[in-house]
Amino acid sequence: MKVHEYQAKTLLARYGVPVPGGRVTDSASEAEAIARELAVAVAIKAQIHAGGRGKGGGIKLAHTPGEAREAAGQIIGMQLVTHQTGPEGRLVKRVLVEEQVQVERELYLGIVIDGAIGLPLVMASADGGVEIEEVAAKTPERIHKTSVDPTVGFQPFQGRQLALAIGLDGELMRPAVSLIAGLYRCFAENDCTLAEVNPLVVTKDGRLLAADAKVNFDDNALYRHQDLAGLRDIDEEDPLEVAAQESGIGNYVKLTGNIGCVVNGAGLAMATMDAIKLAGGEPANFLDIGTVNDTGRVVSSFRLLVEDPNVRAILINIFGGMARVDIIAEGIIQAHKEMEIGVPVVARLVGTNLEEGERLLAESGLSSLIRAGDLGEAAAKAVAAAGGG
Repeated sequence: MKVHEYQAKTLLARYGVPVPGGRVTDSASEAEAIARELAVAVAIKAQIHAGGRGKGGGIKLAHTPGEAREAAGQIIGMQLVTHQTGPEGRLVKRVLVEEQVQVERELYLGIVIDGAIGLPLVMASADGGVEIEEVAAKTPERIHKTSVDPTVGFQPFQGRQLALAIGLDGELMRPAVSLIAGLYRCFAENDCTLAEVNPLVVTKDGRLLAADAKVNFDDNALYRHQDLAGLRDIDEEDPLEVAAQESGIGNYVKLTGNIGCVVNGAGLAMATMDAIKLAGGEPANFLDIGTVNDTGRVVSSFRLLVEDPNVRAILINIFGGMARVDIIAEGIIQAHKEMEIGVPVVARLVGTNLEEGERLLAESGLSSLIRAGDLGEAAAKAVAAAGGG
């Protein structure tokens, strides 16, 4: 789960991470009032779940309360397009009004889970203010890393090493170590998958501030953090992904291709997407229906794919596992009864109760169903049915 910048900063501040003063609002008049209370020049920042806001016109500077009102009026209600939103953009409903920061240096600080070693990884770089992926690609040696054993916790010496590596020595050493330790505590105690400060700035008056912040949470751990679950903004999420969660299909991710996928098993779903790309096509989604033998889940999967205007063909790939082919077949038949599918459906079905599933399909009268014997054949037929690669 993602949250807005203002929410991330509020959370980080609880752990001693210094952030600029400010508040969020959904009105231009209140933005003017906040600027007047702060009594300093302010930045008006659009609150959406995407980066690149400044380049898209979603961040404006204001030196007076009147300018703050004008800037907020321009941003609130705009359809903000950035490199992360796609061409459709995102509707801005609120802005963060916070003090302008006089920047001396921009740094990077972030924490993720390193899947290779199964530990949190703290990263720091003197190259802040740009995408960390860009730094990793061009100058990977400028990213300094240290892993943390959760049973021991983040140690002060690790903070000192990172601080020295990015030039935070002298009087900045102590606040830097405290800030890094606070970021780690936030990450660990809230079951985060990402905690990032970019840029972490050194101001001209010698302060360390989190000028921007991003925090993502592990969805599977939100039951332990009901207060955090309340921060969710479903307006910032893909409507189909929200619908998938509400219908019990948690493992659905919308992609940009035109071949909808219904698969049993996450690994097989990944392999199915690879096969589609190898055949010259592009998957429209990742969808793992899991091992629950439920015709309703199959029908719900079809409904999701039919509602996606990009889908030009559907590929069903059931192979082994605990999913019963006869249940999947019943779901396919029921879906065709309940809705107008409107696109070709390719099915590769192998597994438990295969004979019964084949009988159900044969007696259903679904002559339009395209059958395939293996994954390569299924992918090729799906690509062809969608109009070619």
